Amino acid sequence: MPLTPLDIHNKEFGKSFRGYDEDEVNEFLDQVIKDYELVIREKKQLEEQMLDMKERLKHFSTIEETLNKSILIAQEAAEDVKGNAQKEAKLIIKEAEKNADRIINEALIKSRKVTMEFEELKKQSKVFRTRLRMAIETQLEMLSHEDWDHILDKETEEIAN
Repeated sequence: MPLTPLDIHNKEFGKSFRGYDEDEVNEFLDQVIKDYELVIREKKQLEEQMLDMKERLKHFSTIEETLNKSILIAQEAAEDVKGNAQKEAKLIIKEAEKNADRIINEALIKSRKVTMEFEELKKQSKVFRTRLRMAIETQLEMLSHEDWDHILDKETEEIAN
């Protein structure tokens, strides 16, 4: 058990014939008591500071642990968001490819239809041209026929008579 300032104060030494000067010893003991009390107070303050520092360390350790957990959760969330974004991007790309294929197929069908219509119009145009030529040739033939001359001669005679 450590000495207390009261133990030092109450300590009595036996007297001897050639002993120490009692006033000097008492004066020294008073100084030792003051210094010892000071050391005890400082020790108590340091212990209080140490307890306070331990509490603060515990508090900061808790904060650090919470922050580490938060960082891990944030990283996991970021990975989830990234994964979901990648999945969504793949779906969007797949949908866009399907739409592009559909649009291309529709365009090809329309192109074939227009080509077929164009070819049909070309055929109809040739048929019309051929028929028109035949009609014109028939009419020219009719104009160059002798019956016209005969009719004209007859009309001229009738007008003269």
